[in-house]
Amino acid sequence: MPDLHYEHPALAEIYDLDSGWDVDREFYLDLASGGSKRVLDLGCGTGLLCDAYAALGHDVTGVDPAKAMLDVARARPIGAFVNWVEATAQTFRTGKKFDLIVMTGHVFQVFLEDADILAVFATMREHLAEKGVIAFETRNPRIDWKARWDGETELPLDGHTIRQSRIVQQHDAKHISFETKYHLPEKTLTSFSKLLFLSKPEIEDRLRQCGLKAKAVYGTWDKQPFDESTSSEMIFIVEVA
Repeated sequence: MPDLHYEHPALAEIYDLDSGWDVDREFYLDLASGGSKRVLDLGCGTGLLCDAYAALGHDVTGVDPAKAMLDVARARPIGAFVNWVEATAQTFRTGKKFDLIVMTGHVFQVFLEDADILAVFATMREHLAEKGVIAFETRNPRIDWKARWDGETELPLDGHTIRQSRIVQQHDAKHISFETKYHLPEKTLTSFSKLLFLSKPEIEDRLRQCGLKAKAVYGTWDKQPFDESTSSEMIFIVEVA
């Protein structure tokens, strides 16, 4: 079940203030270079990347389970040219094949059970065109995320600021649970989240179970090799095994 910062309309409206356009989006956009492509974005959220793909002439499908996020996505400048689908990545099905399938914004980590991860990879495998590419990222479990995440930030919006505070409540070798408070001008909203942290070998094993393999794993958005001890990100480029 999506947590509040995906589900609540007020939080969906400000989602991109903290998760907007950056080097990660440029990385994913560049994967579609070299002509018009059929692109599937699983967990597309507010449609920021889908909108950019569509603006370049790609045939884009954006899938997300949260209606509030899709409402924001549909209102984007090129939103009318994207096929928006309200569905989970586990259950989404269409007869169409895609040249590029992406899952961005660390969406991979919201799938807490093996059954869900395998179902997502099965969706990707079923919809991947011949010679197609899958790309997604997840955070390196070796990094001290609690130390990085506890604290407050301020998000600028229309002449005022929204204070965002995050506190990690529980963490172990594979999971982190945290509370995020959004101090809006008229109210405070609280979101509770839990994320899964798998190692590179664990993810590669699950890919193999679904007939997929990692073609490359980067540790940075400029395509430096993944280093288990220092890289914050694990960026997977995946193809059919």
